[in-house]
Amino acid sequence: MPGTSVTALAAQEPVGDITWVPSTYRRPVKRFIEAGALAWVRGLDEQEPSAYDWVTTLELCSLVTGQASGWRRDRRPLQAVITWENLPDQPLYKVPPYNRAVAASRGADLFLCMVDAAREHLLDNGFPDHKIRVVKPGVDTTIFAPADHPTAAPTVAFVSPLAPNKGIDRVLDAMKLVRRQLPEARLVVAGNGPLRDRVAAAAADPSAGVTLAGQLDAHGVADLLRHAAVFCTAPRPTWKWTEQLGLAYLEAQACGLPVVTTRCGTNDEAVQPPNLMVEDTVEALADGLLTFLTDADRRLRVGVVNRDRMVADHDLATQCVRMGEAFADIETHAGR
Repeated sequence: MPGTSVTALAAQEPVGDITWVPSTYRRPVKRFIEAGALAWVRGLDEQEPSAYDWVTTLELCSLVTGQASGWRRDRRPLQAVITWENLPDQPLYKVPPYNRAVAASRGADLFLCMVDAAREHLLDNGFPDHKIRVVKPGVDTTIFAPADHPTAAPTVAFVSPLAPNKGIDRVLDAMKLVRRQLPEARLVVAGNGPLRDRVAAAAADPSAGVTLAGQLDAHGVADLLRHAAVFCTAPRPTWKWTEQLGLAYLEAQACGLPVVTTRCGTNDEAVQPPNLMVEDTVEALADGLLTFLTDADRRLRVGVVNRDRMVADHDLATQCVRMGEAFADIETHAGR
């Protein structure tokens, strides 16, 4: 879509050539994080609908999605809803006011799915197939690229929110088992969240072999990954969420790392053989990590396969073109 301009209502200034409208959110209570945030964006009603061709929001049950539906006039601008949702029976859809947002979202013109499972979710919930397009997420394969000389050090990278659903606690425990057989193995953790204190305590223990790198930007994450031998997380489902894809998996694979992770939701869309998806136990994680940490040749072979797949299927520039094609296709059918 050459010549496209983007205006973002957001609390933080977005990266890129984007017009930023500084906005805050009205949140009656702080609960239901992620797509179920109980929040409406301030300032949308100050924007003139006729000035835009599209309004785009994230997730069917987002209250901002319902807000955007009500903001349009005579079904203009066109509305797109981006979705990662993979739970066949998402419980939030039954809870007011989320159910009203879902009902409003049915009038959208495009449902842009980030995973194949999201398309199945939409079809299972009665959304029309002709409005659905699937475009997988992309990563910058120039920033996230393999090291010139892969590390020989048995270093594990964890890059994800430090929260129970991402499993940093399980990874810390697995590393204790790994270090019994491979004392020089180390874990480098990047991220922030409610379990940060637990990671910080491990990092303060010289015998644990843990480093807390904190919150990093894209270049910082890429540098961390290039100095690691294996990438590992251990997601587990919550009552309203299960792993959908995991951008960190894509970034690690683009850097030529093998992945060890637990099976959760639809993360098999991101992590495919010859990577290792294991059961959600400390022992299984430790065994998977040792498989790669003790075999440099296997790490290299898997890393090459991963890098090639990321360039073929998840290169950012390519996926942006595909996303533009999805919007343009709907515009054509809408007579715009």
